[in-house]
Amino acid sequence: MTTAVTRTPPAGPGPDAGEGPAAAPQDRPSGRRPLPAWAVPAAVLLLLLTLPFSALDIPGLLDGPVNSPGSLQLFALCLVFAGFALSYDLLFGRTGLLSFGHALYIAGGAYGTQLAMSELGLGLVPAGLLTLAAGTLAACLLGAISLRTLALGGIGFAMVTLAFAQAGSIWVSRNPGGLTGGEEGLPLRADTVPGAFIGVGNTVNVYWLALGYLVVTAAVVWIAAASPAGKVWQGIRDNEQRVSVLGRDPFRYKLGAFVLASALALLGGIVYLVVTAGVTPHASTPEFTLTLLVMVVLGGAGTRWGPVIGGVLFIYLDHRLTALGVSDAVHGLPTVISAPLSEPLVVLGILFVVAVYAAPGGLTRIGAALRTRRGRNA
Repeated sequence: MTTAVTRTPPAGPGPDAGEGPAAAPQDRPSGRRPLPAWAVPAAVLLLLLTLPFSALDIPGLLDGPVNSPGSLQLFALCLVFAGFALSYDLLFGRTGLLSFGHALYIAGGAYGTQLAMSELGLGLVPAGLLTLAAGTLAACLLGAISLRTLALGGIGFAMVTLAFAQAGSIWVSRNPGGLTGGEEGLPLRADTVPGAFIGVGNTVNVYWLALGYLVVTAAVVWIAAASPAGKVWQGIRDNEQRVSVLGRDPFRYKLGAFVLASALALLGGIVYLVVTAGVTPHASTPEFTLTLLVMVVLGGAGTRWGPVIGGVLFIYLDHRLTALGVSDAVHGLPTVISAPLSEPLVVLGILFVVAVYAAPGGLTRIGAALRTRRGRNA
């Protein structure tokens, strides 16, 4: 005789969290349907597409109308660094690899492209493609060497990437053969790039270029994270030994993440060269990578929008606080107050500590943190 057993599903977060059976129709809020996955990215992209056509003036937040050259230049820089943060999050947030050498590939993209244009006489696109190909091959080699040190622990990988970045920074600063410009860096020569990116009147084209880079980077990172390889990256981040037991080779997947992140950084370096009209040795320093790490942690590591929000917010605040520090309003304050306000990094550091304390998982997880606290209080 066969006895039918009725199983009562356990109480849990429900279908919104991706667990448990679907709720009964009478349990669902009437008239509410979940937004499709593409709705939020499409809305954000639509907003970014309309900025160059908006003459809205926001006193205190911008120095001029939204579509003024100064505002568009600031927006372009924010978008580029959002892309940088996304590419770094592919290593740190998605795979759990703490690298201090990510800036090496950003600087490599910028310096390599400028040298290919000035020394080889190539145009912007051929020079960028050559730099991207050569830099990706270098990333395969350096990544394989760096990842072999993980047998000594995660700190070994961080130290080796730091050593490579420091070596690249010293090489750039010493200006071998007069190629890198030393401490002055390399300016973007107007005769080596299309005229559409030269001059204040063409700032809108620079903005479109930066937006295109962010869109490409976001698409690559989000698609890769949702792929089977992305699930393995998440498994490596959470428990690498379990991934090995399941028959996957963690080294291959980590190397793939490293090379993909480096290629996106190289591409970003090319765009950075055009947006900033040159490149300086600061772009090759480990401190530059540390800035990207702060952006990722500030927004939320391993999340979809965290690196984007962290990158945009950090660059915007750095720009506005710099302008505030040299303003007459700050100079008229007592020294005790004006001294820290005149140093943007001090203010940014304080804001970062406050943000990490208020939202340990990043700004994108503030809502979840508040709900958790309310649940505990209840």
